[in-house]
Amino acid sequence: MSKDVKIDDVEIRWLGHSCFVLKGKEKTVLTDPYCPELGYSLGEPEADIVTMSHFHPGHSYIEGIANKPKQIKGPGEYEIGTIFITGLASYHDKEKGETRGKNTIYLVEMEGLTLCHLGDLGHALTSSLAGELGNCDILFLPVGEVSTISIDEAAEIVKQLTPHIVIPMHYKTDVLTRNLESADKFLSKMGIHEMQPKPKLLITRTTLPSDLQIVVFEPQ
Repeated sequence: MSKDVKIDDVEIRWLGHSCFVLKGKEKTVLTDPYCPELGYSLGEPEADIVTMSHFHPGHSYIEGIANKPKQIKGPGEYEIGTIFITGLASYHDKEKGETRGKNTIYLVEMEGLTLCHLGDLGHALTSSLAGELGNCDILFLPVGEVSTISIDEAAEIVKQLTPHIVIPMHYKTDVLTRNLESADKFLSKMGIHEMQPKPKLLITRTTLPSDLQIVVFEPQ
């Protein structure tokens, strides 16, 4: 979509697992809200828009949102104010959904940036799907293996989509009750052996790094 937008900061915060707050000047998007059994504390956030990659409790707990946001639950094109969202069909496994079901990848266009949230992608990107996603600015990438893509597939997706910033998600932490790998294996694969987590990220198109940057967050 080609739209004229005013360039402002996007503030990104991680609430845990695959749940992020993407706050623009006028609207806030929240991705994949999770149920309390996951171990994190969602904290009853407010949002204008919530995206759900699939309907497992760790990714679609709309009851945890304090207000009543616009809900986006699957593939399609959506325009809410100055936010443009494209949902692309994919799968949670390598058997075209037979094991874990379907997954939706979301492209979120806000404040002149394109953010790509892969949800619980369970397979390598085909060339046609990679072409539909294009060259995103910020990529939210599942790196905990077990129930999503392998680390090798995650690294290959980074090469395919050439984002400026990669934000790992869906991995094991001290509080997570699910059986996932930590982010260390992915970071090591990308040549990073030590990283200081950030509380949040403020980014605009003009402040995007020229070289690939990986950002790890502290859960809020």
